Amino acid sequence: MRKRYVGLLAAVSLVGAIPVAAESSAASPQAQASHTCRSGYTHAHLPWGQKCLRRGQFCKRGRDRTYHRYGYHCHGSGRLS
Repeated sequence: MRKRYVGLLAAVSLVGAIPVAAESSAASPQAQASHTCRSGYTHAHLPWGQKCLRRGQFCKRGRDRTYHRYGYHCHGSGRLS
């Protein structure tokens, strides 16, 4: 009897977790859409995540083409221009 109760309890807890998981994944796009940057910064969706870009910041030189989408360059100095 106890094993049946434990099994039933585990099944109910799994079923209860499904709506929570679906709810959290549905909230993600809203969280991304609400991300804003301060004045003087450009909000960028980069392959490694979202970032607020500004001239003079450190950048990944190998990803220069990615920065071009947002009007920046990342060349020899490793800083955005």
